[in-house]
Amino acid sequence: MAWHSDDDLAWAVEEACLNARPSPVEISLGGWLLRASGGPTRRTNSLNPLRGRRDDPAAVIAAAEAVYQGLGRPLIVRVPDLAPEMDALLDRLGYRAEGETVTLFADLAGSDGEAPDGLVLSRDPDEAWFAARAACEGAVSALAEDTYRASLACLILPRAFVRLMRDDTSVAVAFGAVHRGLLVLESVATHPEHRRAGYAILLVDALMAWARRQGADGACLQVVAGNAPARALYASLGFSRTLYGYRYRRRD
Repeated sequence: MAWHSDDDLAWAVEEACLNARPSPVEISLGGWLLRASGGPTRRTNSLNPLRGRRDDPAAVIAAAEAVYQGLGRPLIVRVPDLAPEMDALLDRLGYRAEGETVTLFADLAGSDGEAPDGLVLSRDPDEAWFAARAACEGAVSALAEDTYRASLACLILPRAFVRLMRDDTSVAVAFGAVHRGLLVLESVATHPEHRRAGYAILLVDALMAWARRQGADGACLQVVAGNAPARALYASLGFSRTLYGYRYRRRD
């Protein structure tokens, strides 16, 4: 797909990333998307900008605070560089910044190649995939696991869930979803006992090949800005272009 400008591409990626990790509970609010899935994940429990006209920031924040107060939760605002108009207001209101993240992009080019030995690919996650993810990422609360599964249950885009087997053990997992010609990479993780062996690269390569077969010509992902090992890994796979950053804002 051809994007007319860097701004068009950045907003297309923002849309794709939102749709690749849906929230089961969300409402539109003055040009922003208020998500309230429950659980600890900020992505699906925050106020996010949409492209186009957005209402006065003060009115949006007041309305969003009222909604979250009714849910018994504090408001979290996700502020991408694409929509910085909230920052000055949130500074005055005492909202601190956290979770600085960058959005990376790569062109999808090259041959599909052969799938690596031990690759298990499926349209939807099964219990073996969830177990492999838990082993790779570490234990989480029952609430966090339930809300993660609820998010994936709402995923309606073309998608692929992959894990890599070595000696009857799942050593790495990931999934990808395709939206408007863009592959979004999610939940890429390697088992602690099998890191630095290139397994994540094999899985990302496999997802990129799968996405090309779906007609995708670009790939994107979001990674914590200070995670140098992950950024180096993705740079080796062609994710050398930073589109924009974002941060979360909340009050103590």
